[in-house]
Amino acid sequence: MTADALPRLHALGEAALVCELPPPATLAQQQRIWALAREAVQWAGVDEALPGMNNLTLLFDPQRIDVVELEMQVFTAWPQLESQAIEGRRIEIPVVYGGEAGPDLAEVAVHTGLTPAEVVRRHSGGDYVVYLLGFLPGFAFMGGLPPELATPRRVEPRALVPARSVGIGGEQTGVYPLASPGGWNLIGRANVEVFDLQAAEPTLLRPGDRVRFVVERMED
Repeated sequence: MTADALPRLHALGEAALVCELPPPATLAQQQRIWALAREAVQWAGVDEALPGMNNLTLLFDPQRIDVVELEMQVFTAWPQLESQAIEGRRIEIPVVYGGEAGPDLAEVAVHTGLTPAEVVRRHSGGDYVVYLLGFLPGFAFMGGLPPELATPRRVEPRALVPARSVGIGGEQTGVYPLASPGGWNLIGRANVEVFDLQAAEPTLLRPGDRVRFVVERMED
């Protein structure tokens, strides 16, 4: 996508406008999403800007701004935006790979044509960037999964995925902050909480953070 290519816009109800970029999701495109969010919240009538993966939802007051006017503001601002890099932190997450903690590691290895040990080596060798939080409180959608590790989601999702499970779903990886249903392939479990409601900052990760997974050990 070139800098001058415009996002696709469509209304979501009467008070929300979705701005979508074509796949694939890249860090450069996500940084432009962040830049548009920062710009849009300064516009009259825009109440909130919610970045998603390769998209941005603008919540607005229809009494203060017409949707057509808002669309024109997006189209006018977009070519002038510079990618907004968020000054993120560097976070290391220790992981126990395989065994009971990562019951799908062998299946990911079969799908990718790699050994389980090589899957772990490449997964822990990746440099990941948090694009957004969503799905569950503290669930970070990250870019940076080595493309050779991409594995489709499970045909039959699990009714209950343990909290702190590390999974691969398609071209993404992430850590389940809470026990919940889920369809990602589980390859390990983090030895650090990524969501703690009692903490001063409940979520471990924030958009823009750079994440490395550290091998604590690998189980058969």
